[in-house]
Formats: sequence, C-alpha cells, structure tokens
Amino acid sequence: MTLLKIISTGPVEPIAVDILQPLAEVVVTSNPSQEALTLLLEDAVGIILRGEGLLTAPVIEAAPELKVIARSGVGYNNVAVEAATARKIPVVFTPGAGARAVAEASMAWILAFAKRVLYWDQQFKQGNWRSRFETRGSDLEGATLGIIGFGRIGQDLARLATPFDMQIVAYDPFVPDETAEKLGVTMLDLDELLSRSDFVCLHAASTEENRGLINRTRLKNIKRGAYLINLARGELIENLDILQEALEDGQLAGVGLDVFAPEPAEPHPIFEHPDCLTAPHALAATQGSLDKIFHSMATDMAAILRGEKPRFVVNPEVLD
Repeated sequence: MTLLKIISTGPVEPIAVDILQPLAEVVVTSNPSQEALTLLLEDAVGIILRGEGLLTAPVIEAAPELKVIARSGVGYNNVAVEAATARKIPVVFTPGAGARAVAEASMAWILAFAKRVLYWDQQFKQGNWRSRFETRGSDLEGATLGIIGFGRIGQDLARLATPFDMQIVAYDPFVPDETAEKLGVTMLDLDELLSRSDFVCLHAASTEENRGLINRTRLKNIKRGAYLINLARGELIENLDILQEALEDGQLAGVGLDVFAPEPAEPHPIFEHPDCLTAPHALAATQGSLDKIFHSMATDMAAILRGEKPRFVVNPEVLD
C-alpha cells in the first residue's frame, strides 16, 4: 500500500507526525517557492503552511489530489481561501492554541520596558555603575494598558495584567462590552485608547480593514511617552518609518516588534535604536504552545482524511 503524502513548508513537531503518520507521510521541503510547491503537490493530499509558506490559487488549482490545507497558527492570509473553497478543500487552522504564550510574551515585554531590563543590563556590562542615578524605570501600578484586539489573546493578557493593578482598556468592534466588563476592562474607541494608554499592545487579526491600523496620524495622537508592542501581524502598522520617527521625537518611549511585513524582516534603521526590542516572529513558539498548535492542526487534518468532521475550519461551507 502506497502511503499518502503531506507536504510541509517548515519543520513539523513530533506530536503532529505521530497523529498523521498512520495516514500519510509528512515531507518537509526546504524550498517553499510556488514552482517547487506545484511539483510537490502533484500527488500530495495535504499541505502544512509554516513560516513564510504561501499557497496561491494557481498552485491549489494544479494540485489534483489535495484534500486538506493546514495552517499552524491562527492567521491564514497566506492561503488563497477562495480558490480552496472553489475546490471544496477545507482549510484548517488553530485559533486559540497559542493564545496564552502570546499573552505571556506581551506581558514580558511590558515588564522589560517598564523596568528597563535591557538598558540596565547593557549599562552594567559597560561598567557604568553610575547609570543608576541617571535614569529611572517606571511602575505598572496605576499605568494604563491598551489592548487592540480583544479576542482570546487580548483577554488572556488582561487576566495577566490585572494583578499588577493596571487600568486596562481595549478596542475591538466585534467584542461586546459585557465580555470586557467581566474582566474589569473598559472598551474604548481606538483613538481614545491610544490617547490614554501608557502601553499599547496589538493583538488584532490581519484583515484588509486593519491594514495600516496604526498610521502616522494615529501615532501623532498617541499618549506621549507610550510603549507600542506588536505581537499580532506586521501589516497592522503602516510602516517602520513612522515608528522610527515616533521614537526619535519621543512620542514613543519604546517599540516591541515580533512580527513584520514582509517576513523575514528587511533591514531597517529602527532595529539599531536602543529602545526597539525585536524578535524573529518567535515569541509565541514555546514548546507548550507548539504542542497544542500541532496537536490541534494534525487532529483536524486526520479527521478530514478519514472523512470525519474537523473542529477548526476557515471555510466550513465546504464540509456540507
């Protein structure tokens, strides 16, 4: 019996291989170009999109055996969903599986900024003991945390921040006020949130409506000396130039970036700024979150290959 084949555009956690192995061989490719994927998918029943993997309509149309498309994450803007739906191919994803890890990363960066962790480390290692008299950290008690996007991640962040006695506000037009009230959070419109918040954390989805949500005009109205942290999607920020300008004129006291547009990130002067913290889209990738993500993804892929109903599908209409 010839084993079916699933292509992955990046490494796959062992937990997913264990689930899928009885049904199909998982083949990881080091070349996720459209030309390479077109060839690899000629006889593949599934594809796992990781990292910068992209699945366009022409590639989907050229994959005659394709039965399932999977994203190891909550975002699926790198999948031509309409083309998949036209072929009645389910697109599975993993909403919520990595939410806690992202929220913890946001909280870690809030603390790092407030307590100037990297600055003090650098000063000490440079022998500047007197720097302790030259600057001060800040307190979270009484500070205002603004959360843009109040889904699973935003709500987890609110829970983590509550014991620090922060004032927590949020913006999300799709979340009812009652949900926020249960967590002691006040819902505001976006501009008011920006004008009041000492820390602004982006956790919104990447949609056409949200593209460039943080732009030059809005940054001019942000509370002076605020910190901006983006662990959602790079497309939410108009460009890196506006962040650099805001850092240089003091409008922003710090910027934390784990996501970029495009990815991998292209070189930019802001990365040399001492108040810009960066990571290579890595902060959600804890071992615990990866196990949850890949277990959920692989379980849904296996369900589809067995003719069963999966839990999380972007285009559930194809299952009818």
